[in-house]
Amino acid sequence: MGRELTAKGRATRTRIVEGAAAVLRDKGVAVATLDDVMARTRTSKSQLFHYFPSGKDELLLAVAQFEADQVLEDQQPHLGRLDSWESWWAWRDVVVARYEEQGDQCPLGSLFLQVGRSTPGARAIVVELMRRWQESLAIGIRSLQAAGLVPAGLDVDRRAAALLAGIQGGVSILLATGESAHLRAALDQGIHDLGGPAVATG
Repeated sequence: MGRELTAKGRATRTRIVEGAAAVLRDKGVAVATLDDVMARTRTSKSQLFHYFPSGKDELLLAVAQFEADQVLEDQQPHLGRLDSWESWWAWRDVVVARYEEQGDQCPLGSLFLQVGRSTPGARAIVVELMRRWQESLAIGIRSLQAAGLVPAGLDVDRRAAALLAGIQGGVSILLATGESAHLRAALDQGIHDLGGPAVATG
């Protein structure tokens, strides 16, 4: 929105976005309607359009941003403190568990299919998500360097990019097949290639 919201307004907008996210997860992006969102959030039509003047597409983009933020939030606190091998393996387990629980449904992907990745704002959400995720991994690798656990000359940004690409590939295969073996392998190999000790995986 172009204007600054009050604290109450921000809380109301957040409530609508979170309620809409729940509706879209339950019913599917293609099926859910604004009436469903209004019923779930107990919001009037005028109130909904007050916060989302352009209607459903604007709301879908707001939900996409919420889902993108949730991708990283679900990895906390581990993603924010990758300073030991133990924390890296704990993070790995959280990532695997998150996507196994999600299964072959991807709320964020479904949203972008509906609004189109070329829609203004949509691509920016994906780009920013990947930037923040890769940056968090790079910070973790640098923490390992500072602790003397990985070589000082390691190309941190390249390793972080490769690890993120492996995760995305594993997730794509999981979405297509319902199987998480490739995601597990990508994470295990990525951590091992950093110099991490091998661990028994389930």
